[in-house]
Amino acid sequence: MVVGGGIMGLTSAYYLRERGYEVTVLERDAEGRHTTSHGNAGMVVPSHFIPLAAPGVVAQGIRWMANPKSPFYIKPRLNADVLGWGWRFWRAGTAQHVKRSAPVILALNLASRDLYVQLNEELGGGFDFERQGLTMLTATEHGLEEEAKVAALAHELGMTANVLDRAGVQAMEPGITLNVVGGVHYPEDAHLDPAKFMQALTERLRASGVNLRFGTEVTGFTANGSRLSAVEYRAAGGAPSSVKADHVVVAAGSWSGAVGRQLGLRLPMQPGKGYSMTLEQPSQRLRVPSILSEARVAVTRMGERLRVGGTMEIAGFDDGANAVRVEGIIESALRYFPDLQRAEFDAPPRWHGFRPCSPDGLPYLGNSPGHANVTVASGHSMMGVSLAPVTGKLVGELVAGEQPSLDIGLLSVGRYS
Repeated sequence: MVVGGGIMGLTSAYYLRERGYEVTVLERDAEGRHTTSHGNAGMVVPSHFIPLAAPGVVAQGIRWMANPKSPFYIKPRLNADVLGWGWRFWRAGTAQHVKRSAPVILALNLASRDLYVQLNEELGGGFDFERQGLTMLTATEHGLEEEAKVAALAHELGMTANVLDRAGVQAMEPGITLNVVGGVHYPEDAHLDPAKFMQALTERLRASGVNLRFGTEVTGFTANGSRLSAVEYRAAGGAPSSVKADHVVVAAGSWSGAVGRQLGLRLPMQPGKGYSMTLEQPSQRLRVPSILSEARVAVTRMGERLRVGGTMEIAGFDDGANAVRVEGIIESALRYFPDLQRAEFDAPPRWHGFRPCSPDGLPYLGNSPGHANVTVASGHSMMGVSLAPVTGKLVGELVAGEQPSLDIGLLSVGRYS
């Protein structure tokens, strides 16, 4: 039984079915089209090996709070969960944490990228998977210096990272005018269209006999000692019911914390809202996906379309669109790509999703310390798409009782218990 039909739940179901398990997926969304991964930047990022909780992040975040168009915002509120999450986030932001975490995050991302190559073949393509790398574009000399430091750390970890001046970056994008001083190119990154990927995965799962139940919200669990025996749920407009479960995988994204509480699990989590807009016929056709470093805005070409997205808004499950922050994303894109027209951003709908953010910036991946047949796969923050295949593969190994093929000790489900 997989709780959650987002990208983590679907990849977990895929690799479990590959092992011969009978799989049912319960997803609260009625259509299965509004999960966090559908509208994100679609980047597969070995380059992003530094966890969200890192030195200087809290101080930078405080400075950004004064700017309503900044990439980061925490809605002030006296909430125990938010305060506890913030305290743990501050405690985790150390150089020692980065040193321990970076090799683990890098190994997971590299393995996941290779699995995407396999999935592209197994699923018959169709989700615009490309290996063009990624460029961190910088608009200031200070920004370039900071990105060069990250590139140096990448070299220490055995990863290729090319520091480029303005001419070097412009040579990679001959058809676009860039307002930058330089950047860093990571050739080992890749990208895809996440909505198309999830659609291809959903079709394969259905064809292979996986029972996908959308519009079904988990309401509780039935336990027999240290093992769960059933999952209780309510379908839209239906009466409460339950289904037998030999093993439960919790992959409910930002809602995993609430699901975990029903199992006695402490999974500190905050939904980090991000926005995106997809230009169907952009005047500028970017070749290499890019992140606008100072603005923390991601720009990805998906076939003929261009997706622009960003922000990290910690404001709970607020479904309203913050028009000011969306405008900040647009202004950043226009600043780095001066030939884009403001009017191009008027038609695209404003999509948003809730990234599941753990306080130390690391996923929760492993077996529950309290139940012998529960596995958790959540808390991937901004790397959900990037880490989905390797997470699904590791879930399959954990459910089968095997030793995980990668070191996931730092990702312990019970690290905050």
